[in-house]
Amino acid sequence: MSGIEVTAIGGHEFTVRTGGHSFAVTAIESLVEQLGAHDAATLVRASFEYLLAREPAGSILPRFDLGVIERYFPEWRNAMRRMATRETFFSEG
Repeated sequence: MSGIEVTAIGGHEFTVRTGGHSFAVTAIESLVEQLGAHDAATLVRASFEYLLAREPAGSILPRFDLGVIERYFPEWRNAMRRMATRETFFSEG
């Protein structure tokens, strides 16, 4: 999905801009590793692709930790693990 801008702002914090909205997102390293992502920014982008396929940008919380997505979409973690096999989003291996 195009139109998703992910910017690292330090530590585990990211700013995401899409559809005229801005979000503050935290992606802790242990979650990134558990899901097999190449890096945190990649997981943030993939998570926003996942969210935007299910709801409009205006419905997404303005500030959240990636782990909270599971509360609203219980299948998110498994979807991210499945995406880990896609080399375009995640590391090979």
